[in-house]
Amino acid sequence: MPPVLDAARVGDIKGALGTLRLGEEVDNRSWRARLVALLAIVGPGLIVMVGDNDAGGVSTYLQAGQEYGLDLLWTLLLLIPVLIVNQEMVVRLGAVTGVGHARLIKERFGRFWAAFSVGDLFLLNFLTIVIEFIGVSLALRYFGVSRYVAAPVAAVALFTATASGSFRSWERTMFVFVVVSLLTVPLFFLAHPRLTPIVERTFIPHLAAGSSSEVLLIIAVVGTTVAPWQLFFQQSNVIDKRITPRWINYERTDTVLGAFLVVIGAGALVCVSAFGLAHTSAFGHFVNAELTAKALAHHLGAPIGAILSIVLLNASLIGAGAVTLSTSYAFGDVFGIHHSLHRTVREAPAFYLSFAGLLAAAMGVVLIPGAPLGLITEAVQALAGVLLPSATVFLLLLCNDREVLGPWVNPPWLNWLAGLIVGVLVALSLILVVATVLPSLNVAAVSAAVFAVVGLVMAASAALSLRQRRGEGAPPPVGGERRNWTMPPLALLEPVRWSPSTRAVIIGLRLYLLAAVVLMAVKAGQLGH
Repeated sequence: MPPVLDAARVGDIKGALGTLRLGEEVDNRSWRARLVALLAIVGPGLIVMVGDNDAGGVSTYLQAGQEYGLDLLWTLLLLIPVLIVNQEMVVRLGAVTGVGHARLIKERFGRFWAAFSVGDLFLLNFLTIVIEFIGVSLALRYFGVSRYVAAPVAAVALFTATASGSFRSWERTMFVFVVVSLLTVPLFFLAHPRLTPIVERTFIPHLAAGSSSEVLLIIAVVGTTVAPWQLFFQQSNVIDKRITPRWINYERTDTVLGAFLVVIGAGALVCVSAFGLAHTSAFGHFVNAELTAKALAHHLGAPIGAILSIVLLNASLIGAGAVTLSTSYAFGDVFGIHHSLHRTVREAPAFYLSFAGLLAAAMGVVLIPGAPLGLITEAVQALAGVLLPSATVFLLLLCNDREVLGPWVNPPWLNWLAGLIVGVLVALSLILVVATVLPSLNVAAVSAAVFAVVGLVMAASAALSLRQRRGEGAPPPVGGERRNWTMPPLALLEPVRWSPSTRAVIIGLRLYLLAAVVLMAVKAGQLGH
């Protein structure tokens, strides 16, 4: 049993679709018994992925289709392995350690680096929650509901669903959102799609305009599909659901299912605006999701506009619930307070107070007259894409820490793949920086070179530093089957000692990302004007 820091996180797994008793075994039982076990465990992976198709995601995917047709579909295909690799690592960390992502960073790398990582998370998450309330307001405004009614009602509903004191009750509410998200399927067919161009644009990378604005949108797609909050949410949610190493393969299946579901949903939304608005005056003129819904309704009939608005409302609610909970989980990790959905408001007042405070503050921003809501939406998704490499590097370091994961550390092939992913993410932000400094540059002409050079350099640097780290000392004794190995108490672990190359990579990446964020803000401001 992992050394969880909250006693409420130990016991039977009580999921939305079933229960597994503490100590129950299913490995040698029938396929039916294994399916029952999977149904009990499924949840964290589906919720984190579907929650990632939130208001910002819906808006970004619709914008991609309305501005560039199907030309950016290929980015979604490439994001499937990124989603699976990143989230599989946090599944292992959660199940084996019983400690949240923010707490692990703080304990293993110190308060200085924890302040950077968690500070980034808090800022980005708050702005993301603002976007969710923007989505709620736009979706319900389509049906004639004022934002001054929509936003408060949504905030109260989310807090009520989360503060029930029952993990199962909360998860069942999230599953309702997961099911409603499947409305993207009929929405897709209402747009009268054609299969051949979809296949071509999915498997053949293409940049139509070659402009910095297009690259900004690509980074926004990356940022909204693979967001830093996912790492913190799923690791804590796995622990809160009481999933231990013996159930890791089931949770991996949950995560893979979620990854494909989120990308299929995202692709469907791109196709809806691409096919539905092609050859109309609205094509190439995206403003927000509400106006896109109205344009689709005008050209294809009222049902498609209404369904899209429901999809946007659903995405906003599950996104707000998941991102806010991710922040409250991290808040509990950092300050060492009770932070479990198994506890009531009376048992964990600070945890639920942080949840309510975030909802109230984000709602307040949306209700400010004249707030630049459209600019916030696109800028936050791009910011997430820029900050993701830093979060992924710390995740990679933790997954190679033998004191933390013992026999569960990353295999070499996974380190190379994860290092390559970090390189690609850095390459995207570097292209944006170059395009911002040199706006006349043809981005399409240099993208391939930047991806190749930065990707190879980052992959080689990550592999070198991690190989040095893996060679420090002998691995700890396993003592029994691998699936029963869990992290010892944090206080008993040997301190982390970074190699010079690892420290140089971390510091260099941090300095670069700070510069990239500043320049990205400049670019967003230019677009706003």
